Amino acid sequence: MNDNNSGLPNPLAETHRVENQPPPLIDYNAYAADPALKAAVERAGLDEKTADLHGFGARAGSAEMIELGAAANANPPELWTHDRYGHRIDEVRFHPAYHQLMRYAVEQGLHASPWTDQGPGAQTVRAARYYLHTQVEAAHGCPITMTYAAIPALRHQPDLLERFGGRITARVYDSRNVPERDKAGLTVGMAMTEKQGGSDVRRNSTRAYPVGQPGPGQAYELVGHKWFVSAPMCDLFLVLAQSEGGLSCFLLPRWRPDGSKNPLQIQQLKRKMGNVANASCETELRGALAWRVGEEGRGVRTIIEMVAATRYDCMIGSAAGMRQALVQAIHHCRHRQAFGARLVEQPLMQNLLADLALESEAAMTLALRVAQALDKPDQEHERLLARLATPVGKYWICKRTPNHAYEAMEVIGGTGVMESHVMARLFRESPVNAIWEGSGNVQCLDMLRAMAREPEVTEAWFAELDRAAGGNRLLDDHVKALKRDLANTEAMDYRARDLADRMALSMQAALLIQHAPATVADAFCASRLASTPTHNYGTLPRQLDCKAIITRAFAS
Repeated sequence: MNDNNSGLPNPLAETHRVENQPPPLIDYNAYAADPALKAAVERAGLDEKTADLHGFGARAGSAEMIELGAAANANPPELWTHDRYGHRIDEVRFHPAYHQLMRYAVEQGLHASPWTDQGPGAQTVRAARYYLHTQVEAAHGCPITMTYAAIPALRHQPDLLERFGGRITARVYDSRNVPERDKAGLTVGMAMTEKQGGSDVRRNSTRAYPVGQPGPGQAYELVGHKWFVSAPMCDLFLVLAQSEGGLSCFLLPRWRPDGSKNPLQIQQLKRKMGNVANASCETELRGALAWRVGEEGRGVRTIIEMVAATRYDCMIGSAAGMRQALVQAIHHCRHRQAFGARLVEQPLMQNLLADLALESEAAMTLALRVAQALDKPDQEHERLLARLATPVGKYWICKRTPNHAYEAMEVIGGTGVMESHVMARLFRESPVNAIWEGSGNVQCLDMLRAMAREPEVTEAWFAELDRAAGGNRLLDDHVKALKRDLANTEAMDYRARDLADRMALSMQAALLIQHAPATVADAFCASRLASTPTHNYGTLPRQLDCKAIITRAFAS
């Protein structure tokens, strides 16, 4: 036995030292570190907003906000159907971190700024902020998105918009479980799907019965069930139900105007693999009061205004998930050494990181282009482009996110699989947007519907692509083949996914050719538009400047 009486540390007691591990990615400016996002904002003519976004980006990358996102996800919401005395309360209780994130998002106007600050570029500024904020935590974005998206739908019923619009757009967050009459700020949810129908909402069985005189803006009572209600603690809900004239849209308050509990009764919370900080539930409507929004029998047409906006936010949210996964992977590789060199210096890792960076920049660039189109709804080309780019972009970006997240997780290795690392949350979150607000097939069919009903959308699409004509031979060839195959209307619904894939790639390539450095645009075209495109990340063609692509992707 060796007695150590020298007072010096006993070397036999030291089992290991923590070294060759990256520091946590905290206290960085998420906007300043993203040259591609900065360029997208600047080309929208929004230089005067840069300082605003710099401050927002610093907060998004702060240790405080990152910890709030982790805490909100580590402490899922809990359902309390009754109080201690047996009264029905249908209350969902959240961790304080969730409410802090919600309050910040509302105070920053992520729920309504395009409607209240209608200056040039309002949608683009909001999209950039939402993109940065969602990198912190995605789940609480659901009620923020639905509140933002409710305004276009409520325009179909001006009296209800007048009654509630000011408080929906107010930068006030009030989480109390009290009637809306006692609140200065309101959030809005949505209840469409039912067990028997899912996306096929025309099979809905929930019935709406007029309380008195039927008509737009009039009171009805709703009886039925809703299979998936997200953010059930919202103050108001847009709901689809069958009235005498067919499927109609209604605005349902969580409390009746007299202050009594509206019988929207939560049956259980959904146990989701992702989006866990946000509550989603099954509900029963047992004579719940609601007011009709818009024309009877035109409920889908009315609520689709809301759905289109939420689908757009799915694009931004998935692009944000890609961005956060990418910066985590690059950060890891800049600090981790293996086989005698930092990972970021090794050719095969450079190939992979550059490929992930291309995917991320292309996703963000397409999402911000749609924002610019939404900023100019009075320009016909922009309106048509947004109509088609929303389902195509939602389908493509959201569907590309899960594999992107997985590859970033693999870069980080075993640590990335641990729940203590943000990558586990990003991976669990990655499939959500592809499924919510209409799955991939629904988006593809909506794309075909748009082209059939309004052929001008296809013309606008190719007019947009023409802006990059001659910039890359691979894109020129891709566009020619796409035009030929779109002109062939045989079995379009069977081929819809293939067409949507190619349309999305063509638009991303065209935008990168116009706005990104040649190193990025040429690499994207070479890897995505070649006659035999690669199928796994990290298989870029040779002779590409991967180091430059990585450096641009995450400025530090």
